Amino acid sequence: MRAGDREAYAELVRRHAPVALRTARMMGAGADADDVVQDAFVKAYESLGSFRQGAAFRPWLLRIVGNETRNLHRAAGRRAAREWLAWERTERLVTAPDRTDPEAASVTEERRHELLRGIATLSEPHQQVITCRYLLDLDEAETAALLGWSRGTVKSRLHRAVRRLAEALDGDGGDAPDSVPRSEAHRGS
Repeated sequence: MRAGDREAYAELVRRHAPVALRTARMMGAGADADDVVQDAFVKAYESLGSFRQGAAFRPWLLRIVGNETRNLHRAAGRRAAREWLAWERTERLVTAPDRTDPEAASVTEERRHELLRGIATLSEPHQQVITCRYLLDLDEAETAALLGWSRGTVKSRLHRAVRRLAEALDGDGGDAPDSVPRSEAHRGS
């Protein structure tokens, strides 16, 4: 096997794939468990030269699966941190107060903050569609092109996103967002 006999390695994959998959799932890989296991098997194959002669394959493989699962978590954490930082920068741009009327600016700024907190509670696809349509003021076709979705997907996700945003804001004791016109959610632009 150390010499790279593919048929022998294929047999090891067949034998150990179920336990590798259970390990990835139990360690929190979730929906990415299949990818984690595939990456682990590729890394194991590439590292056969460092496999200690006479050692048990299963613990060695499962250690690689564990490392890949931890890498997945670290990558997800870094991605979430990057997204949060990007959101904080975006929030400051979107919530810039109107300086012409201090009273109106205060109310508007408060509403914007509520709206942005509500948007932050949405799923990523819903945040994206709300951002494109209302914060970037893109039409459905532009939103579909930017996100790589069909116009029908944009319409349905926007409808659900607006409904969930209204629910999130109602849950805070507020009314439906004034900043997100309900007619926009149903308009066929």
